[in-house]
Amino acid sequence: MNDKTPFELMMQQAQEMAKAFNPALETFSPKGFEALWPTMPKEIMEMAFGKGISKDGLDAKTRLLLTIAGQTMQGAQADTPFRMTVRHALEAGATKDEIAETIAQMSMFAGIPAMTRAMDLAREVMEDKKDSET
Repeated sequence: MNDKTPFELMMQQAQEMAKAFNPALETFSPKGFEALWPTMPKEIMEMAFGKGISKDGLDAKTRLLLTIAGQTMQGAQADTPFRMTVRHALEAGATKDEIAETIAQMSMFAGIPAMTRAMDLAREVMEDKKDSET
């Protein structure tokens, strides 16, 4: 009798298939993949998402805080996009307190588990940023 859940069995099978197709995929890490994507400068974010389209529109920082709120509402299910959004929000001028407050506010609508997951992911990014600054 197998003690693994159907999901665990499916994941094990997927890992075995990936290894068979390309042995390098055995050690694939989503966090390593994130490191390949550069953080956009604030000015590029403003041009692409904010002031470049509508001078009276939302700035990049506000747009990214809203994105973090939306991702938290969805339960912060996608780790890589969430961490990348936090990284870009910091680059756009958001403070760690503003990011934490945005996530905490969503606990009223998304619940404590979604907020906790989002806070954990955001904390990872903020700790990585603190380590890279020293």
